[in-house]
Amino acid sequence: MTAFWTEADFDDHECVHFVHDRASGLTAIIALHSTHLGPGAGGTRFWHYADPAAAMKDALRLSRGMSYKNAMAGLPMGGGKAVILAGPDRVKSPELLAAFGDAIHALSGRYITAEDVGVGEADMVAIAARTPYVTGLPTSDTGAAGGDPGPFTAKGVYLGIRAAVAQKLGRESMEGVHVAIQGTGSVGGGAARLLAKAGARLTLADADAARAAALAAELGAATASADVIIDTECEVFSPNALGGILDDSGIARLRAPIVAGGANNQLARPEHGAMLAARGILYTPDYVINGGGIIAVTMEYLARRDARPCDVAQVHRAVEAIPDRLRAIWEEAEATARTPDAVADAMAQRLIGR
Repeated sequence: MTAFWTEADFDDHECVHFVHDRASGLTAIIALHSTHLGPGAGGTRFWHYADPAAAMKDALRLSRGMSYKNAMAGLPMGGGKAVILAGPDRVKSPELLAAFGDAIHALSGRYITAEDVGVGEADMVAIAARTPYVTGLPTSDTGAAGGDPGPFTAKGVYLGIRAAVAQKLGRESMEGVHVAIQGTGSVGGGAARLLAKAGARLTLADADAARAAALAAELGAATASADVIIDTECEVFSPNALGGILDDSGIARLRAPIVAGGANNQLARPEHGAMLAARGILYTPDYVINGGGIIAVTMEYLARRDARPCDVAQVHRAVEAIPDRLRAIWEEAEATARTPDAVADAMAQRLIGR
């Protein structure tokens, strides 16, 4: 693995920590992109990487994305992300989670962690036994909306899709709008249920085909295999799995006028925003539309830190403001002949002093 500061995705990150604990087998990367607005907040990803360089790329890109996401959501948090390099067996032992909690605690509050791919509520509880710098816990005596932040992310994605359909297609109702959803986990599945309730026509895909099929049966939706969902002719393509799918090949295959989904880092490289625009496809910047989860867990964390109740209604109001941010981005993009991703990045960079 090359020096991380030579990586294309290194963006003057404040610090990048390599963590290794021989006794537990823990190997992890904790990347802090910016603490300009507050401690770096972002989830922990547990994933098996065939190439360690891919783990570094994830840590750098995701932590930068969290800086932008938290800034655009108006949260008093900077951007950070952790990646635990799982073995091929993907085993998470109590000892490994304890060692990871100790590594977070050693940063003295500069990094606040939460769930991400491969890490669930029970893992957060185990980590919280070693450090208070954890949020997204399943129970809280503050009255916070704790636990899985996925439903809040899903709500923001649903609202963002509605805003994109109004912006691009001039349709205020989702009745009959065809949405192809890639990924039917907590976020994609939650958004699918909200869209179905609003009358949308759905095609679902997931790497776990049985999960997609079960949700399709529940909602009366169609299914497609995970490798061809991007080819679906529809009004909205909604990526809600892993990132980097909007590359040269992926963009060429799109048959939708709108891309709006909850996956992080959907654009493989910065130039792919311009490629979408050249095809007349409206892009919904991922770190804006998927901000609902971090809004929820940040408000939970701040309430617990201050020993006060968390106003769940306030959390919902903050999530419901996501479409306003998206409209502001699209309007500025149109007025300045720039792409939505470039406009969003510039807004976020101003907020974090870059």
